[in-house]
Amino acid sequence: MPTNVRIEYTPEFKRALRKLVKKHHHIRSDLQPVMMLLQKGELVGDRVSGAGNTVFKARVRNSDIQKGKRSGYRLIYWQKTRKYITLVTIYSKLDELVKSQISPPLVGGD
Repeated sequence: MPTNVRIEYTPEFKRALRKLVKKHHHIRSDLQPVMMLLQKGELVGDRVSGAGNTVFKARVRNSDIQKGKRSGYRLIYWQKTRKYITLVTIYSKLDELVKSQISPPLVGGD
């Protein structure tokens, strides 16, 4: 018999999702398969080292780009108990890569 897990959302997750929806229109449908697995009690992704045994980082495919999971989203969640999971935050790995490649402006240099 499948386990029904309750999924909660932090304000940070909601904020990050709202921001990502503006640029990545299919993010909700991309998240759906992961959400279904979590609701069934299946833990996806890797445990985050140094954060305890119950924090996970899952790769999620971004269907708005053609680069696979590696450049997709990262979903951070916390398994409070076997019946409760909290989605902590989500971010686009591709957006993070682009930000890191932009060099800061020179201050006072002409």
